[in-house]
Amino acid sequence: MRNGTILRLFLLPALLAGLAACDTTAGFGSGPTPPQPRDVPPPEPVVADMSAATRAARDYYAKVEANYLSQDLLRIDGGGDDTPFTARDLAENFIRVAFYDEFAERDGELVQQAAENRLHRWAEPVRLSVEFGASVPADQRARDRAEIAAYVARLSRLTGLPMRMSGWRPNHAVLLLNSDERQNAATLIAALAPATGEAAVRSVTEMAPETYCTVFAFTPGRTAIYTRAITVIRGELPERLRLACIHEELAQSLGLVADYPRARPSIFNDNEEFALLTRQDEMMLKMLYDPRLRPGMTLSEARPIVETMAAELTGGES
Repeated sequence: MRNGTILRLFLLPALLAGLAACDTTAGFGSGPTPPQPRDVPPPEPVVADMSAATRAARDYYAKVEANYLSQDLLRIDGGGDDTPFTARDLAENFIRVAFYDEFAERDGELVQQAAENRLHRWAEPVRLSVEFGASVPADQRARDRAEIAAYVARLSRLTGLPMRMSGWRPNHAVLLLNSDERQNAATLIAALAPATGEAAVRSVTEMAPETYCTVFAFTPGRTAIYTRAITVIRGELPERLRLACIHEELAQSLGLVADYPRARPSIFNDNEEFALLTRQDEMMLKMLYDPRLRPGMTLSEARPIVETMAAELTGGES
């Protein structure tokens, strides 16, 4: 989460069979890709009135964003001369972001913990759908859809992973929901990914004020390959905070799962210095999908490869 989390969830074999059976009707699944129909532009949305709770939240987060900007936070420059980093920094930051989980689900609650894990990433093309709550304004929907489409194309170029916007059998749903819509989102989340645990669902329906967005990534059984994801972003956020959520959550959904306070310049920490993907973040995405690494690798297996890649990307500066 931007002030949030990515949670890795497992799809059990019995559940996978059920999901495969309903892929053609639910429209949210993975598998062999037959010829795809041309995407049809969505119809003009019917926009509902905002509730008092949503209006109050919009006012509150506008003040939060203004406070960040007054402190020269939420930067959009990607880092510069004031944020140098070395090959050693890059390697260590990548290790802490890609090989550690920040949160886990325990006894029905999300708890913060730093636990080493294997490398996780996607192996199949990612098809993203974008859904908006009924009270999200039409002009905001248009801006957000365009921003997400441009960013998805950028992520695909950086990683080499095929990624596209598509309403046809999407395997990553991006939901921008206002207050009341999130509170009633349990049924929608269950339809998109029945494996989502109770604590994860509550983290959306009862989203804490300091949480701006969140993403859940799913793997079949105990594998290390993602096959689906759900991102939830507060629709009532002002534009810079919303864009910050789009950048962090979609990048985290690819496998850069943890925040690390020493990572700089980076969006993968909680200090809000940067709103948009930085030049170091771009390097970490390239490393994540470098063929020299593979899903399921342990840190001990990957460390020498990570150090070599970091040296190559920074010109060997240590």
